[in-house]
Amino acid sequence: MINMERRKRVMQRSIRLGHCVCDPKKPCPCDLFKEKNVCLCAGERLDGPTGPVRLTELIEKPGCASKIDQAFLKEVLKGLPAVDDPNVLIGFPAGDDAGVYDLGDGRALVQTVDVFTPSVDDPYLFGQIAAANSVSDVYAMGGKPLTALSVLGFPVRKIADKAMSEMLRGGMDKMAEAGVAVIGGHSINDPEVKAGFAVTGIIETERIASNSTAKAGDVLILTKPLGTGIVAFAGQIGRAKAEHVEAIGRSMAQLNKTAAELMTEFGASACTDVTGFSLMGHLSELALRSGVDVEVVWDKVPFFDGVLDYVAEGMLPGAIERNKESCGRHVRAGEGVTEEMHDMCFDAQTSGGLLVAIPPDKAEEFVTALRERGVERATVIGRVVGEGKGQVRLETNGSRSMPVAGGSAGKKDGERAAAEGGPAEKAEINKAAKGLEEACCCVEAGGMEGGGTEADYMRFLASSSRPGGLDAFTKQAMNLALSVATRCEPCLRTHIAKAKKMGFADAEIDEAAWMGVSFGGSPAMMMYKQVRKAE
Repeated sequence: MINMERRKRVMQRSIRLGHCVCDPKKPCPCDLFKEKNVCLCAGERLDGPTGPVRLTELIEKPGCASKIDQAFLKEVLKGLPAVDDPNVLIGFPAGDDAGVYDLGDGRALVQTVDVFTPSVDDPYLFGQIAAANSVSDVYAMGGKPLTALSVLGFPVRKIADKAMSEMLRGGMDKMAEAGVAVIGGHSINDPEVKAGFAVTGIIETERIASNSTAKAGDVLILTKPLGTGIVAFAGQIGRAKAEHVEAIGRSMAQLNKTAAELMTEFGASACTDVTGFSLMGHLSELALRSGVDVEVVWDKVPFFDGVLDYVAEGMLPGAIERNKESCGRHVRAGEGVTEEMHDMCFDAQTSGGLLVAIPPDKAEEFVTALRERGVERATVIGRVVGEGKGQVRLETNGSRSMPVAGGSAGKKDGERAAAEGGPAEKAEINKAAKGLEEACCCVEAGGMEGGGTEADYMRFLASSSRPGGLDAFTKQAMNLALSVATRCEPCLRTHIAKAKKMGFADAEIDEAAWMGVSFGGSPAMMMYKQVRKAE
């Protein structure tokens, strides 16, 4: 029943002020009052919708892709004062998965908070994923989570109230599975749905698994497949298969508890969980903080079913570019690693797996134990090469290829050529020519027949561009220097672009170019400066 006296009193105050007292951006009477005869400022309630809801239609970026990017975050945090407390073993400047506070008795508190938008439509499943993701940071440190506080943003009366209840129920059920007591929480009226938890755990100070303690020779093991961001994005635009969306949902809701317990049991050197900053982002942070260089073999990295096909069709969410901008300078793509292979390793993961660095003599047994305990997709993806400056080398061994957009996925070159009506020989030559578009700007790929001098020359160029006694990076530096020395402007533009894709820093490009200037003289120098200025 409407309290007319209260409504009159509140509305008169709003009209005198010229603004609605509960939303100063609106006049009084507001459109809602005119349409529904409801005054929210007077405490009147608007009946909310009761039908089903698709959560991903209500948000801009799904899951961990909604987080602030790594580079911006570091820029903001670097100006803040350090915490002056000897009991803080790990704090925010460290960039680790959680904070650690020494209790002085051989144990320490582990604390973390994680909140994000939905990456699935079902409210109950979203609550489960939010819980699994939040507690994962404690697992990544080797800790045991104990209690949690719920954090939730919800558009009150914009979607069914039941959705909020289901989100909370899903989160509490998942926390119960983890053995964590949800002892309270906080909620706000937010136009975009968000959920997460602040989690507190306990850990023995001698068994903290940091992301700064990887050692030369360690084997890198990933416990869940990648591609949640890509599949979620494909789902948002109506292009994902239902079974693929369901598969990432099951994985995101899976706790990293078993992996964490086994990691501690087997004596892992270091660990981090793979979430919004992507595999490359979290791995480069681990490498940088550990003072090592690492190598990842793309063909060994597990991806969810459908991910390669979605990437081949161009379904790459914007979070990939933000992650590349944040940490791409630390990643170098080896020979044969295509742009697609490279980019999909920067996909923002939601409630991803643990990335564990473990001594090589324990790696095989560790993976076997993980799989026997239900972590079925645990996989060795690379190794710690040795001491270094935090560089990540992304390599390929050629055992897995990207599908071709439009349905040629999985076919070999000769089979594709046959399907298109051309001989296998032509396909082989055109493949070489395509590779040379990056290796030599003077060659135009496509449209060649199977033999002749031009085809022979193409094979020669393809052969000379492959790594041999000189690695791919050295050869690319030579390409830059020769482009400058010969004053071939198209060549230089091509090789600068390829060098950046391979992970060359600007200073390294300049250094290679100056080698060319030393032979080409002032004209070469002027040409180089003009090209760089035009970028």
